[in-house]
Amino acid sequence: MTSVRSAAATTLPPIRAALARSKRESIKRELESCQMLAGIWCHGLNVRQLQSIRASLPSSSKLLVAKNSLVEKAIEGTKWEVLKPCAKGMNAWLFVHSDEIPPAIKPYRDFQKEWKLALNDFTGAVYEGKLYGPDDFQALETMPTRMESYRFLLGCLQSPAVSLLGLLQTKTQEDGSAEAAGVDADKN
Repeated sequence: MTSVRSAAATTLPPIRAALARSKRESIKRELESCQMLAGIWCHGLNVRQLQSIRASLPSSSKLLVAKNSLVEKAIEGTKWEVLKPCAKGMNAWLFVHSDEIPPAIKPYRDFQKEWKLALNDFTGAVYEGKLYGPDDFQALETMPTRMESYRFLLGCLQSPAVSLLGLLQTKTQEDGSAEAAGVDADKN
């Protein structure tokens, strides 16, 4: 006859392994369409605070709390592997599924200021294959959004056209003034 303890001990490891495998597969699915992956040191944050952060994120972003070992296994052999050194301590992982990076980072920065959590900072991020350390986040936060880039590009394209149009209008007005002066001279 087996005891309850030995029966539980034999069934729990397969269940734990299945849960870990499921979580790892979930992380891999998130990575498939991910544009940026960032680690956030979440030591001391409670469930309510994490839910508050999740609620404030844009719909293109997702915050997961997962064991570092599961994240390390999921990013192994991918472009995200350079983030492995940041997988230390208690982390939450921010998956950004659009190239709108500053709007994805801003809710956490606002949360940090509101709760005065200077120590709970980003541990690192990977964007476009480059590793950004905690000190490099200013570059990500000040990066122009897609709409700002489009406005700049449109301004660059529009500026020569506006200058050309102004030049043509001036030339047309000069030609019209010269013709009008010539007609007035013929009448006299």
